[in-house]
Amino acid sequence: MSSQLSSAPLAQSIPSYLHADDLGPWGNYLRQVDRVAPYLGSASRWIETLKRPKRILIVDVPIELDDGTVAHFEGYRVQHNVSRGPGKGGVRYHQDVTLSEVMALSAWMSVKNAAVNVPYGGAKGGIRVDPRKLSRGELERVTRRYTSEIGIIIGPNTDIPAPDVNTNEQIMAWMMDTYSMNQGQTATGVVTGKPISLGGSLGRREATGRGVFVVGTEAARRKGLEIEGARVAVQGFGNVGGIAARLFQEAGAKVIAVQDHTGSICRSSGIDTAALLDHVAKTGGVGGFAGADPLGNDEFWTIESDILIPAALENQITEKNASKIKTKIIVEGANGPTTTAADDILHDNGVLVVPDVVANAGGVTVSYFEWVQDFSSFFWTEDEINQRLERVMREAFNAVWQVAGDNDVSMRTAAFIVACKRILMAREMRGLYP
Repeated sequence: MSSQLSSAPLAQSIPSYLHADDLGPWGNYLRQVDRVAPYLGSASRWIETLKRPKRILIVDVPIELDDGTVAHFEGYRVQHNVSRGPGKGGVRYHQDVTLSEVMALSAWMSVKNAAVNVPYGGAKGGIRVDPRKLSRGELERVTRRYTSEIGIIIGPNTDIPAPDVNTNEQIMAWMMDTYSMNQGQTATGVVTGKPISLGGSLGRREATGRGVFVVGTEAARRKGLEIEGARVAVQGFGNVGGIAARLFQEAGAKVIAVQDHTGSICRSSGIDTAALLDHVAKTGGVGGFAGADPLGNDEFWTIESDILIPAALENQITEKNASKIKTKIIVEGANGPTTTAADDILHDNGVLVVPDVVANAGGVTVSYFEWVQDFSSFFWTEDEINQRLERVMREAFNAVWQVAGDNDVSMRTAAFIVACKRILMAREMRGLYP
């Protein structure tokens, strides 16, 4: 047989089930991988591994609504890479979830877990549903059917879901119970972010926001910025942005602007975050808060601040608004909030961006602690949890900072260098089977 016939076709990085001209969030991830390729050395031989999810499951989630009709929802679970350990990543309920988005989120989880050096691979899940339109009973039925459908690929030693956008401890309790019923035994380690009474960990609810605060203060120290009196702007005031804002205020900073899906507010002298958290819990958003002035949503990005925390959804900072941003440090509480084009603009403008794969890794770090505690049936105090979390986050930040300085690259590229080398080293050492 001729060499022409026997040679394999060139590898294609764009999967057939996505549109090459509109890759969505997955395209953003691929561009980030391409940027890190020159720094991987001999490990670059395996780089295509990073561009291909290991496993993708798309499921139909049919339920009977309260009015007796049957509704169908589309669900996903993507396992990007499991070379370093079982898949780990949240499940989000949102009407605009797409496969591209879940693929990208699973890949960022691979990078995130490797960047903070917890022994997990990356995974992510989602359902195309607006949970605000469902009753509690309908929400439970959606959760249980979705869990049953993806049950063939999740498990305490294979893939461990967790909360994400619009999911919480109750959702995780239903997921754990459904999986356990199907297995015939209680399996607390199948999900993390559970209620304390079902094997959840102290400190887990605040972990992501606390991690944002820890690396934010570390970044400020490196930049010579005092937290006392620092001006902080936060997009998204849920479990991540709200907790981070509260911790920054408690440390002496002023939270001067907040934005979420209900609107934007500002107050130059500082917003009372405790009162705002109460308002959000009662009304569902920051809009209408009496302790601040209303602000146009586009104006939010032009507010002058010292630290900006995007803690909502992906692709919030783009080439359209990046040049208008007036801040010293961006700490990404959300996953993928900044596009690669915006990254370049911010870098040119001297803005330090602490990337999501480090900044919001507090949640998965304490999820790891929860998983370990479930397996050992021995639980730590909240102080122990927080101390361990802060140590992991500071060590990860400092390692990435060192690589950024050594290679004269952004923090994001440095984080990818650290993480991708760890992932690909594991891939190389394990080899290919069969």
